[in-house]
Amino acid sequence: MNECEFTTDIVVRYRDLDPLDHVNHAVYASYLEAARTDYLEAALDVAPEEINFVIANLEIDYRRPIVKGDDPEVALWVSRLGDSSCTMEYEIRVGSEVAATAETTMVHVDPDSKGPSPLPEETREALEMSGAVEASA
Repeated sequence: MNECEFTTDIVVRYRDLDPLDHVNHAVYASYLEAARTDYLEAALDVAPEEINFVIANLEIDYRRPIVKGDDPEVALWVSRLGDSSCTMEYEIRVGSEVAATAETTMVHVDPDSKGPSPLPEETREALEMSGAVEASA
């Protein structure tokens, strides 16, 4: 557990499940996306369609299945703020157990040119003030 984290609860939907009632491995990325969107909406005070980041890298390590009846939560924190990128780390938890860990690197995109651009100062400040940025970031 990281003391600088943002958490969001996830609802396991029937469509998330495989025939063995396990959450399909690809759905974990959707859970990360839901948490990341909730965090960025809160930290940047913007609507989801105003979030100007794209995923450049995604890594997931699976530790235990999430099954029908589980009530997972996703915890995330910003581990690095670069010039034009942001790295987030995640834990998908079921109770006290970690079901998966993950990391994404996002690149800020200029809404006009659609190309990579430096993090605007107000975005950097909002992320730093959110409480979910590691001190060493």
